[in-house]
Amino acid sequence: MITFNFEGPGDGDMSADCQDQLLPLINGIVQAAVAAGWNRDDVLLAFVELAWDLYENRRGDL
Repeated sequence: MITFNFEGPGDGDMSADCQDQLLPLINGIVQAAVAAGWNRDDVLLAFVELAWDLYENRRGDL
């Protein structure tokens, strides 16, 4: 099981804090996909597209 440590907005660089927690998870997914024969760039691009879709969908919530 994966756990995250998001204890409120924090005083520092929230983006860096978030990246520090997500990087190992994303690296693990990318490594597993590459080991299964997927193209690394395609997997990374899928993450970018997914993140952008989540961002765009959130904009309608404002």
